[in-house]
Formats: sequence, structure tokens, C-alpha cells
Amino acid sequence: MKDVVIIANFVAGLQGRDNNRFSYLATLLSRECKVELVASNFNHGEKKKRDSVADYPFKVTLLDEPGYSKNVCFKRFWSHYVWGRNVISYLKKRKKPDVIYCAVPSLTAPARVSDYCKKEKIRFIIDIQDLWPEAFMMVFDVPFMKKVFFSPFTYLANKIYRNADEIVAVSKTYVSRAVNVNKTVNATHTVFLGTNLDVFDDFARKNKKEFDSSEIKLAYCGTLGSSYDLTSVFAAMRKLESVGVTNIRFIVMGDGPRKKEFIASAQGLKVDFLGRLPYDQMCGILNSCDISVNPIRSKAAQSIINKHADYAAAGIPVINTQECIEYREMIKSYNMGFNCKNEDSDDMAEKIKILVENDEMRKKMGANSRLCAEKWFDRKKTYCELVDLIIDE
Repeated sequence: MKDVVIIANFVAGLQGRDNNRFSYLATLLSRECKVELVASNFNHGEKKKRDSVADYPFKVTLLDEPGYSKNVCFKRFWSHYVWGRNVISYLKKRKKPDVIYCAVPSLTAPARVSDYCKKEKIRFIIDIQDLWPEAFMMVFDVPFMKKVFFSPFTYLANKIYRNADEIVAVSKTYVSRAVNVNKTVNATHTVFLGTNLDVFDDFARKNKKEFDSSEIKLAYCGTLGSSYDLTSVFAAMRKLESVGVTNIRFIVMGDGPRKKEFIASAQGLKVDFLGRLPYDQMCGILNSCDISVNPIRSKAAQSIINKHADYAAAGIPVINTQECIEYREMIKSYNMGFNCKNEDSDDMAEKIKILVENDEMRKKMGANSRLCAEKWFDRKKTYCELVDLIIDE
């Protein structure tokens, strides 16, 4: 029986009700392997230490991490550095596993683990969830300073990619970044974050939300942070109200550093800020809405992300401003919504108005969205590739 260690800094609440990729994968692998999930004792989403962990069919080891209060701050980089140091100390004390499957980011732990695996001849598989430092660089507007400050992080990222025996990522965009520096891997694996559609549907059914049927509900779920342009959605709503389209309610699910700013910007509009919700409740509310919005700012590093799977699973059309070609082409090929010009509230208002005033189009695009989920985002189908990759050599 293979001994597999999964290392992941960010694994949500570990309460058995979240939608985390790594606890789900560990559960699948535990049917055939000895599995240990090594994670941080700091919950990134809630910005606090974990109180408890659910009873899983695999071992969970929480290693100490100091923690931080903001997504972008020096304390966060220090926190990840300390956690990475603790990860490598733990691995050196532990019996050598057959495979280490490592989430990227963060960067310090994977970089140290890549050296350890190379030295000990352990199969090292990386799973790229986001591009660092690219995701942080958009926050800083001075090109020269960005290049100098983030060069050590670029070095770590390249080292991780170069040392990987196998490359997995949540999008083709991220795979391309890794293979730019790793020319030795024979094959790569793009497996979207996705969701388990059976679980999503069960949660949606049990947590269905009753809204005013005279209103069209827009939905957003995710972080209220610097990458997300909810202000353009508010501006689009105001433009629509000015031409008599007043039956729109915007449901915002999530929390983050820009929450107060967004609440202030939404004054006078029908916007409900529901905060961070357990995944089961989010499924029910999202499935009760009519249109989803994916308002990601220009030049953001995100590619195919969690909310794309949930929006598609809910079977509702999407209004998208994200510039990622991979996602825009998916929306276009499946005819499951509209791509808009980035940070252009006039274009967004026009596209929302089309969907608000056309019930049949909303239903057709929503059905297409669900077809996309069944093809590309259903974990019980797509994660078989990950299990086979880890188990087979």
C-alpha cells in the first residue's frame, strides 16, 4: 500500500462541510493508500487558529503557523516561511513516504520539500492553485519595485516547478507557466478545482432560499478583496435603475479586506451582504439566484477558480469581466453567459439588461452552464485522473 503525503497550506475549515480540493482528494486516495494530509493550524479564510478537525478517513497533521490578519502583508510572508520550516522538520522526522503531493502556493514549504524529495528520491507532484508572486504583483503599481521585491519569490516558484516530477494545475494557464521552466515532464495534468455535483445538488436542495419572485437575483460568492471589481457591478445597477430596470437584487456571499468599502459603495442599492457562509448554505442561496457575476479586475492572475465551478453547478448564466482567455472561451463555446469589457459598467449593464429581460435566454444559458459543469467540473469524474496519477507509476 502506497504511503502518500499531501501537503497543503490552505485547506479551508477542515470541518467536513467545505469544498476543499485536498481533503476531497485525500478521501478518494484513502480507499487504496495510506494517506496523511499535512496542513497549517492557521485557517487562512477565517484568519484564526483552528479549534478542531472533523473525523476523516485519513490522518490529518496540523503544523504550527504564526498567522496574519491581511492577505497582503509582510507578516503573511513570514508566517508562510515559518510554516515551511516546520513542514520540512516534520518530514525529516517522519518515515519516508512513496509520494509527496504538494499544493502550490504557498512557496517556502514546496521549495524546501522539492529539495528534500530530490535528495531522498521521493516522487514529487505539484498541484498549482494560483500563480505566485504574480497574484501579489498586481497590488503594487511600481514596475521596477515589483521586479526587485518579488524576485526571491519568482526564484522559489521556478525552483518548485523545475524540481517537480509531475505537474498538475487547476488550469491550462497555470500549467503553461510551470512548463516554461520544467522541460523534463512527459505529460501535464489540468484538473479544474470543480465540485462534487451530487453533493452540490443535495446542499442546494436542502438549503434552498426563498426570494421575492418579482426580483432578478444577481449572485457573487468569493473574496471581497483587491482582485474583485464589485464597484463596477454597483455602477451597472445604478445605470440600469436610471433606465427603469429596478427589479434587480445583488446577493454578495463572502468576506475580505474591501468589505466596508464595497458596503459604502453599494449605498442606496438592493445589495445584501451575507458574509462568509458554510459551503452547504452557499450552494442553496446560489442555486436560488438567476444570474452570477464574475467581476475580476484587469491583469489579475486568477484563471479557472472555485466560483466558476459553483456558478456552473448552479445552472445559471454568468456575467464575466475576467480577462483569462481560458475562461472567456469556455463561456463563449458553451454559450453560458456574456463576456464583458473589463471595468466597463456600461457594457456590464447592457449584458445584464439582456438577461433580465429575456427569461428564455436565461434558462437556455443556465442549462448550458450546467452542461459545462457536468463535463468539466464534476469531481467524481475529473479527479479520477489525479488518483491514477498518484497511484500509478
